[in-house]
Amino acid sequence: MNVIIIEDEKPAARRLSRMLNELTIQPLTMLHSVEEAVNWFLNNEHPDLIFLDIQLSDGLSFEIFDEVEIKSAIIFTTAYDEYALKAFKLNSVDYLLKPIDSDELENAIAKYKNMYNTEKNVTFDLNQLKNIISNNSENTINYKKRFTVKIGQHIKMISTASIECFYSENKATNIHTIDNRNYLIDDTLDTLEGKLEPDTFFRVNRKYVININAIKDIVSYTNSRLKLILNSYKEDEIIVSRERVKDFKEWIG
Repeated sequence: MNVIIIEDEKPAARRLSRMLNELTIQPLTMLHSVEEAVNWFLNNEHPDLIFLDIQLSDGLSFEIFDEVEIKSAIIFTTAYDEYALKAFKLNSVDYLLKPIDSDELENAIAKYKNMYNTEKNVTFDLNQLKNIISNNSENTINYKKRFTVKIGQHIKMISTASIECFYSENKATNIHTIDNRNYLIDDTLDTLEGKLEPDTFFRVNRKYVININAIKDIVSYTNSRLKLILNSYKEDEIIVSRERVKDFKEWIG
């Protein structure tokens, strides 16, 4: 089976590639934009199956099909709300919600194989799917770009890019920034997990959510755990819990 991955988030593309490798499927290539995909399809034999993210860095992936006629089967990988995508099933197109679950991936591939064996000339109504996405654009996930904190009589805006980590202390949640400052916020770590870009932020244990760009060093620790050294945060040891080590390694790629 010839497979390609079209996904603009490179850590997500690498993770999917590793998951496919575990199913003895080696992707031909990983493409990261509409432009890159169009150029590839114009110069290569089309694969049996495409794992296709909907929102790419330079536009909706449906724009690829405006430029190139593609006969490959498609499994969508997406962060769109599940209910908005139920219509995909009616078009014999499967989809996988991010973060992709290994069992769901295996089931989607089994569905493709069954479909391919019973119906050689499968076609998809991509225009209908494009309309579904356009009509449900409000279901896209808008991750937090900034937080506001009150300092005396002033309100300060802190961009997520400037945050090294979030941590809980004395039943309160704090931000630690790259300029080595701490700020109290109202969110809990549990609620933050759904608000932060998952390729950038990861909850390593019950106390910390870490920005990948803030990691200075990763050190082996006792009981198969990992110790993280951040660029400026020095107030306490940050240990990746044992049950999160595997996911953490996949997250860092």
